[in-house]
Amino acid sequence: MQMYSETDVDTSMLEARQVTILGYGSQGRAHALNLKDSGFNVVVGLRPDGASWAKAKADGLNVQAPNEAVKGAAIVAFLTPDMVQKSLYESVVDDIDQGAALLFAHGFAIHYGQVVARADLDVILIAPKGPGGLVRRQYEEGHGVPCLVAVSQDATGNALQLALAYSAGIGGARAGVIETTFAEETETDLFGEQAVLCGGATELIVAGFETLVEAGYQPEVAYYEVMHELKLIVDLLHEGGLRKMYKFISDTAAWGDMISGPRVVDDGSRAAMKQVLTEIQDGTFARNWIAENEAGMPEFKRLMNTDLEHPIEKVGADLRSRMDWLEE
Repeated sequence: MQMYSETDVDTSMLEARQVTILGYGSQGRAHALNLKDSGFNVVVGLRPDGASWAKAKADGLNVQAPNEAVKGAAIVAFLTPDMVQKSLYESVVDDIDQGAALLFAHGFAIHYGQVVARADLDVILIAPKGPGGLVRRQYEEGHGVPCLVAVSQDATGNALQLALAYSAGIGGARAGVIETTFAEETETDLFGEQAVLCGGATELIVAGFETLVEAGYQPEVAYYEVMHELKLIVDLLHEGGLRKMYKFISDTAAWGDMISGPRVVDDGSRAAMKQVLTEIQDGTFARNWIAENEAGMPEFKRLMNTDLEHPIEKVGADLRSRMDWLEE
């Protein structure tokens, strides 16, 4: 493993040079503000009629239309949703300077061939391992969120150093920057989302809720046990791994963990995980997701509606309305 820290980074190569951020969502806003506060020359590229224009202006940033924003930039950071990046790149590529760098916070568009960069451009990745809100908050507190760095195309010979300078600007080098590849970042990120963090976790929660309710237990009690208390365990895992979790849960809970967990996540679950990973690696997932977007996302909307209409959502909303601290 190759990890870089602030001592490995030379930010002078970006001094007085323009960094353009395309997009002003969670990551876009955090990156733009952190870079600005680090003394970088930041321009944000947004549609003049878009909802984010006024917000970025109010944050004190230099905001321009995308085609104007990319002109003169040493780095053009594509921090828009994955499915927008292809058309966005095609609309601005002729205005990007020779020898500039394209930067991504997730490798989907490059790894799956949605964006095929001009031969003269560096193509780099700085992927913070946390949402934009955390990236901004940690920076303001003098810390940083760890990042992954990768180079897909090194046209100038300075691609890695440029990426590391950017990582320092957003605070990532404070916490450490691990070198990877676009393929590894993209495939592990998608797998984590699908098999564990989002897909696996939410299905496990809903299945647990349904099991308890079908057995005759009150939905409110079931919600507390399988949804509400999950944060307590996740916080322990986040702070100190399995060791800290076992230290702070009861022996009864630990015994149940060790004898029942493997029955829930069994060989069948592991086989399903391997199939999910295979479909990510061979491009099946990407092709299906691209096609779904091109069709107007009918299945996405149907599945989302099904999830949001599940009884756990109504029970949860009612209970959370009594928890004033959740709004803080």
